[in-house]
Amino acid sequence: MKASFFSSVFYMGQAPSGWPTPKTVYSDAEAKRSMQTALEHYRIAEEVGFDWLSLAEHHFGPVGLTPNPMVFAGLLTQVAKRAKIALLGATIPILNPVRVAEEFAMLDVLTEGRVVAGMLRGTPNEYVTYNVNPAESRGRFEEALELIRYCWTQTAPFAWQGRYFKYRAISIWPRPFQTPHPPIYMSGSSPESAVFAAGAKVSLGLAVTTVPRATKAAELYRQTAREAGWEPSVDDILYRMSFHVAETDEQAIADYEASKTYPQRLSPIAMNQGLERVVAGTGYYGSELDKNSARNLRAAGLEDRVREGQVVIGSPETVVAQLKAIKETLNPGVLDLNSAFQIGERTSQSIRLFGEKVLPRIKDF
Repeated sequence: MKASFFSSVFYMGQAPSGWPTPKTVYSDAEAKRSMQTALEHYRIAEEVGFDWLSLAEHHFGPVGLTPNPMVFAGLLTQVAKRAKIALLGATIPILNPVRVAEEFAMLDVLTEGRVVAGMLRGTPNEYVTYNVNPAESRGRFEEALELIRYCWTQTAPFAWQGRYFKYRAISIWPRPFQTPHPPIYMSGSSPESAVFAAGAKVSLGLAVTTVPRATKAAELYRQTAREAGWEPSVDDILYRMSFHVAETDEQAIADYEASKTYPQRLSPIAMNQGLERVVAGTGYYGSELDKNSARNLRAAGLEDRVREGQVVIGSPETVVAQLKAIKETLNPGVLDLNSAFQIGERTSQSIRLFGEKVLPRIKDF
């Protein structure tokens, strides 16, 4: 099993609630510190043996300071000389797909083929960001993904006349370093997305969910892929969760308690709670099951989150046991791991402990 270190590049200073988040207490110094801290965590993760370094796209709030993750990934190419750089991902329905294809290709050349391409529909609020109708999200995503792949593989200039995207002439330079293109992951926590991923023969990313729900989605994905005539590998399943490792279980819990005194932070789920009115009636969430799942992901406390597989926390021994249980249930090939909280040097130490005392053991799972 592979381990990916994920950072949303959280704003580490005080921030008000709501979305879009007002900049009433925004600090240039805190923004710079947040980015430098994230970069240092990536450097440590590369040093201690994480297989991937991953990042994602977020807009208009402190949950992430990477509205264009391609820019930060360009910086990571100068830090990561071994690990793959995974953009998980670009929110392609609200972007220019040709530009996305070009930027991924540039990064793939810079890393000599170490880029992983994540393609996301995004969270509902992101359609407000760029004034895109969320009711079109699924159709726009599917067409954008097809166009990006075509940009990567077509050698002659071509035109594209789709439902949502139209271009007179396309011929991207440079081409991706990997042949035919970088591996593609897409979010598949809903049944509709899992079925589409299997039909499109792309890998499945499972985030902002729980192990029981992710297992159902993965089973549907594997079953649909077999019906389509192909067998996903173990690495075709990625699961994102949070982690914190300390020398002992007691220290890990003490760190968790200490984190409560740090600046309040917003998760994408918390932001979207106040945004349901934006997407009401648009069909963005797909099935009713998917909508209810999105509303019910907020676990009551740490024990609930550990039980649901949203967090692993404890000593290296405890964390290995928790990850083994997830492996036996969900069987992901890649774990995309985000630091559960930011508490200064303890967070950096957690990354080191995971790399040194957990990672060597889970690679054999």
